[in-house]
Amino acid sequence: MDNNIRKLNVVLYEPEIPQNTGNIMRTCVAAGFKLHLIKPLGFNIEDPKFKRATTNHITWADYTLYEDYEDFRGKNPGEYFFMTRYGKKPPSDIDFAALPSDKDIFLIFGKESTGIPADLLKENLDRCFRLPMKAECRSLNLSNAAAIVIYEVLRQLGYPDLSFTEVQKGEDYLESYDGTLS
Repeated sequence: MDNNIRKLNVVLYEPEIPQNTGNIMRTCVAAGFKLHLIKPLGFNIEDPKFKRATTNHITWADYTLYEDYEDFRGKNPGEYFFMTRYGKKPPSDIDFAALPSDKDIFLIFGKESTGIPADLLKENLDRCFRLPMKAECRSLNLSNAAAIVIYEVLRQLGYPDLSFTEVQKGEDYLESYDGTLS
């Protein structure tokens, strides 16, 4: 890939639930995002249960493990955005397409139980966002929230490098469908 073209990234800050991380990994594979996992993890990434949660997409996933947030930050310059229930704007209010094309975009999501540490969020107030929801609801499932935000970024960028047609069964599968399984 050209070094002057931005890379899209999801960062999970100390994820705790293997199924969420597995689902996010699968979404990253489908969407062309790199996944960054900041330790400690609430599970063993080598555990067969985790690999099963990824539906074997770990084979194709572009991911990196980091010892802590400082390790991650030191290795990844770019534009950081923080998903938090305390954010005051939706991701649709962030103009991802207007960001410099030579700067990578990082969407940072916190651990399921407590989110991203408040001191880190406070240092980045202008980069915090949330998904609008009913006031009675504290949050969405992490993997669902990540998928929504990933596809909002992709929508704004015109779905770079993604297929708009079915490739595995063929673009005209439905037109030629005769009622039998194939």
